Amino acid sequence: MTTLPELDEAARVIRHHLPARPSVGVVLGSGLGGWADELADLVKLPYADIPGMPRPAVAGHAGMLCAGRVGDVQVACLQGRAHLYEGHALAKAVFGVRVLARLGCRAVLLTNAAGGIHHSFAAGDLMLITDHLNLMGVNPLVGPNDEALGKRFPDMTYAHDPRLLELARAAANDAGVTLREGVYAALLGPTYETPAEIRMLRTLGADAVGMSTVPEIIALRHMGVPAAAISCITNLAAGLTQRELDHAEVEETARASRARFSALLSAWVRRAGEGAAAGSAS
Repeated sequence: MTTLPELDEAARVIRHHLPARPSVGVVLGSGLGGWADELADLVKLPYADIPGMPRPAVAGHAGMLCAGRVGDVQVACLQGRAHLYEGHALAKAVFGVRVLARLGCRAVLLTNAAGGIHHSFAAGDLMLITDHLNLMGVNPLVGPNDEALGKRFPDMTYAHDPRLLELARAAANDAGVTLREGVYAALLGPTYETPAEIRMLRTLGADAVGMSTVPEIIALRHMGVPAAAISCITNLAAGLTQRELDHAEVEETARASRARFSALLSAWVRRAGEGAAAGSAS
């Protein structure tokens, strides 16, 4: 497991480049990284310049830490994430969100590209993750527990923070964006699922499937940092169409959804930032 001194060294290097302490952290998934380029007073720092930070090698993940403002809300944003299927150790896959927590973010909003399982979903839909199924076969808390980071057995009843979920719904109303809701199943990858696996996931109650996010949610819950996530449904899962799945299609659909996604995420960040400020003042 990553140690607190390692996280704090990374945070120290990042703080040297930040104009202000961030109150909201954001993680941008496949094809969704363009949102960070719209931040006011934008500062970029390559992951390669941050001690301990893993560098993603998947198309659509730029590997930059971006800092700036959405309105009056100071934001630190991960423009891309490391995945387990790239060969990264589990502790490395959650290193970025743990650093966001150590930077002082009082809420972290995550995004991903996902395959749609629910029969009513279409490519381009945005889905608020209300709960998840960890089917990756791994957990970022396995191994010795560092009590300085969090307790040994964190409760996962509210892993997807209820207040942030409500703020996402309100943000969708602000932005005039339709926001679906559902359960996200996380599998290891990098293969897409078989039609039989999709039928299994539907039986288990999954509405969308992907290869990320859940370890990060667990790590943030461990540290006591409120977190929630939105999926961009970039394709229908295997067996629901006659087409073979392709990562280029995932990126293209994410880019095509950029305007609605950006409007929703910006509104969500504003509301989460206001909530964080109110919480610190009370």
